[in-house]
Amino acid sequence: MPIYKAIIENKEIVKIIYALIIVFICFLITLKAHRLFRLSFHSGIRYFRNAFFFYGLGFAARYFLKFISADYFLINPLFEFFLVMAGFFLLYSLLWKRIDSHNPRSSLLNRRIGIFYLMAIIIILLDYVWNVPYFMYSAQIIIFLFASIISYSNYKKDNYKNKFSRFYFIAMVLGLFAWILNALAAVFFSWNQMVLINIYLLNAIFFLLFLYGVVKVTKT
Repeated sequence: MPIYKAIIENKEIVKIIYALIIVFICFLITLKAHRLFRLSFHSGIRYFRNAFFFYGLGFAARYFLKFISADYFLINPLFEFFLVMAGFFLLYSLLWKRIDSHNPRSSLLNRRIGIFYLMAIIIILLDYVWNVPYFMYSAQIIIFLFASIISYSNYKKDNYKNKFSRFYFIAMVLGLFAWILNALAAVFFSWNQMVLINIYLLNAIFFLLFLYGVVKVTKT
């Protein structure tokens, strides 16, 4: 298809534009979620906010640090760490009420989140030792599978009427499919460019859905 050919021929420019868009969307979501948290002091919202803060850091590290350092073994582990932690924060934003009955002073540095940091570091080290991203993919697929189930359960509890719960569920399913495609692209398709373009598209829809949901909730 001509559009795929054009994207592949200009993939470096497309990657930069794609990263700028994702980082900007993450910045907007983080800012709006932070404002919503300041109004409601709902812990789930601040963990949700943290997720997109880490997503923004991850994409910025992956696509812009290379202009400062070309060291793949520095950039890739940072990218993986931020993405894995973002996934953990998204999952925890759905689970925190069932696990933690009180609101810790910090949502970035507390005992329970420290466990996620440790798990993320272990996943990255395993990928680094074996020089494959399979542990990250496996972790993300599991995280988004559980997040999809929990978000659907929450949507069902709201009698299928809460719009943000619906967006959350749809976004989680899209995220799950995107990570499955990522794993398939790495294992079976040798990073086929057309498959990667579809993954980027799914990722963009994932972030846009959350931005739309947050804008609808905040009405700003």
